[in-house]
Amino acid sequence: MKAHFSLFEKGRIKLRLFEPIKIGTMELKNRVVMPAMHLSYTLDGQVNDRLIDFYVERAKGGAGLIIVGGCSIDQVGAGPWMIRLDHPRYKDGLKRLTEAVQAHGAKIAAQLYQAGRYAYSIFTGQQSVAPSPVASRLTGETPKELTKEEIQQIIESFAKAALLAKEAGFDAVEILGSAGYLISQFLSPLTNQRQDEYGGSWENRLRFPLAVVRAVKEAVGPDYPVIVRVAGNDFMPGSNTGEEARAFCRELEKAGVAAINVTGGWHETHVPQLTMNVPTGAFVYLARNIKQAVSIPVIACNRLNDPQAAEQVLATEQADLIGVARGFLADAAWAEKVRQGRWKDICPCIGCNQGCLDQVFGGRSVTCMTNPRVGREAETEILPASQKKEILVVGGGPAGMTAARVLALKGHRVTLWEQGERLGGQLHLAAAPPGRQDFLRLLKYLEQQLLDLDVKVCLGKKATKENVAEGSYQEVILATGAVEGPFPVAGTEGIEVVGAWDILRGKVTAGRQVVVVGGGPSGIETALYLALERAVNAENWHFLNWYQGEKPEVAGQLLYQNPRDITLVEMDKKAGKGLGQSTRWSMLADLKRLGIKTLVKHKVVDVGAQGVLVESGGDARWLPAQTVVVATGALANNSLHQELKAMNIKCHVIGDAAGPRSVLEAVREAFDLAVSM
Repeated sequence: MKAHFSLFEKGRIKLRLFEPIKIGTMELKNRVVMPAMHLSYTLDGQVNDRLIDFYVERAKGGAGLIIVGGCSIDQVGAGPWMIRLDHPRYKDGLKRLTEAVQAHGAKIAAQLYQAGRYAYSIFTGQQSVAPSPVASRLTGETPKELTKEEIQQIIESFAKAALLAKEAGFDAVEILGSAGYLISQFLSPLTNQRQDEYGGSWENRLRFPLAVVRAVKEAVGPDYPVIVRVAGNDFMPGSNTGEEARAFCRELEKAGVAAINVTGGWHETHVPQLTMNVPTGAFVYLARNIKQAVSIPVIACNRLNDPQAAEQVLATEQADLIGVARGFLADAAWAEKVRQGRWKDICPCIGCNQGCLDQVFGGRSVTCMTNPRVGREAETEILPASQKKEILVVGGGPAGMTAARVLALKGHRVTLWEQGERLGGQLHLAAAPPGRQDFLRLLKYLEQQLLDLDVKVCLGKKATKENVAEGSYQEVILATGAVEGPFPVAGTEGIEVVGAWDILRGKVTAGRQVVVVGGGPSGIETALYLALERAVNAENWHFLNWYQGEKPEVAGQLLYQNPRDITLVEMDKKAGKGLGQSTRWSMLADLKRLGIKTLVKHKVVDVGAQGVLVESGGDARWLPAQTVVVATGALANNSLHQELKAMNIKCHVIGDAAGPRSVLEAVREAFDLAVSM
């Protein structure tokens, strides 16, 4: 199989990804679909140049079908800073978008969006609506129950929005029937508690979704393609599963739907959908389940940006098309690079969510950690430098490697010095905890880029003012990162105090009783790393299940048996400050699942023979410990800066060397500096 796919990589065998396919009357040049993603680029609902530039880059990059959205069909269910489809005044802008995308060979569809109880009143200016007044954990609000007249109005709004999309030049529309939005709310007994013809039985709960489909079909005509985005499983206890999803999709096919786009659960689910710890292709089985029930094309989605995995799905006929969303954020030319066999040149999406979901949840527009050009395509084009220079980059972490890559692309002669024996810096620390190994995909990509661009990389090379001055460098970039801050407590006999970084690097082995000081990202990641360091892993669990060495329930329990007694101590009122919203909840849940005790509003006072003394509100107690792990922050490592400045050497400081940074911030800062040079 490896040899087989190596031929694919070299472009010697035609991939099924690039076979044409028809969705109804719409013919696509390939089977690569870019699903709808909320970008927050349209503050007034109008299409603008920023949005057009973003989608045109992906059309140039080879996407067969681009689904734009969500596109709000009315005010009461509108999403913040989305494209609007509820008034003719938006048509001209929409037409500019469709024509620009189609000019580069891609088809374009509009996703029809109505949030129901997921709408925020602070944005819409009115109470959200839903089948029943069931409070939303996502918004913290309780919706108004829709009357029959209001239900009919929303059905008409879907139809009018679809017709406007058709008139604006969209090749198709997609009805959003997944993720816990309004159509999902009508389908689910959790949120639909009505006693009339729209609630109760499965047939009644189907009534609204099918009425929407029929109204849309009537508005746009029988030959215009209508796609529906469905949840293959709600992943909500008491809600719909794969069985109901199959039944729903069979009815959609009867109603004239041209394709089914299958994703996972609701936004409220406790099953992670898009975070880094979700394995590649984890939810393909949902698409396979639907494909077995219908004869129309099925799109598989969620964490499928690996070309080999995508091709495998098509080769084994588990789906007909592949949805690549965030993969197109990370690399606008994802499809074209796959087609050309340039797989190693694809900038990877690593599922970190720092630039996409976390930005949206924070009320900001989307960018990307691995691709700082996202949303800034027009102003960040990497152009040849007017004057080629000899430039030294000191530090081989993500900031230094990014700067070196962009400088080399601009034509500068670049040398990179790294004090350690390997590149990557803190990417290795970020990748150490369970489920975080995809950070190493970014490292592998950057290493390959530096090799391909002939950047001179010197490992084991410590920079000093003397050896920098000996070179003929016209400019120097310091990306020397950070060092761990001083420990607030000292060890004592029988109790070792160590830094979190040494634990994650594997330099120190912790004892059975561990106290982790600091409940920020580093502390939580280290606690999870220690809890799972000696636990039964997924491979062993699969072995025990396959050969029935243990009963399934016993084997399942083994996955969560933490061999250590771990306590996490945080001074703040909450643990996880600094983690993105999309990741924080799952990591906190993992702490609980693994039996890691979390003490908030506690301060470490001392370490003694009894263990670790913590204090909260005037009360003190001892925690037994053999190892104390300090994860309380880092300090900028930039002492060389002042020395070089004193020697009149032109010098720039980026990343953690300039102050605490997330990887997102460090990479963007490095990119922006390099583009400007």
